[in-house]
Amino acid sequence: MSWIYLILAGVFEIGWPVGLKIAQNSDTRWQGVATAVFFMAISGALLWLAQKQIPIGTAYAIWTGIGAAGT
Repeated sequence: MSWIYLILAGVFEIGWPVGLKIAQNSDTRWQGVATAVFFMAISGALLWLAQKQIPIGTAYAIWTGIGAAGT
């Protein structure tokens, strides 16, 4: 289950840069910020759950890798 949490955390990691991109437009600034914060919180919570069973170094490397590749 921890690996599923980790993969999902990586997928949600992709969402917060998208939210920041949306926030660059003054008309959608608050929607973009809210989107970014939402995705950050979900991604962080899933990473926290995953690292209970997976070493943090491994979990962090995979998490950032998925996020970087997806973004």
